[in-house]
Amino acid sequence: MLKKKSDQETEARKDMRGGKGQVFVRHYFKADEIHARTRLCAELRIPPGASVGEHAHTDEDEIFIIQKGRGRMMDNQKEIIVEEGDAVLTGQGGTHTIENIGEEDLVVTAVIMKY
Repeated sequence: MLKKKSDQETEARKDMRGGKGQVFVRHYFKADEIHARTRLCAELRIPPGASVGEHAHTDEDEIFIIQKGRGRMMDNQKEIIVEEGDAVLTGQGGTHTIENIGEEDLVVTAVIMKY
């Protein structure tokens, strides 16, 4: 199934998960459009200085693929710097947060899969 960019829903989430600023979520596909146990399949666009606050992934895994920019993550209480091409897997009750520490938008593909 092809879903053109112009048909993908985008929403702004202020202080997402307790983070700072606005994060823009462009849903490639909504959960009800995917037959596999998927909660999110989207692009996150995080402006400079904005962040997604710390949250846990219980009974699910989340994959972040960094498409553009530079960010700081706390992944299970460990600080890591992420850049274009990096991929991070958080799940099994693990927690993470991500903040844009660069001068351009941090663009992340995010996929959340349920167990």
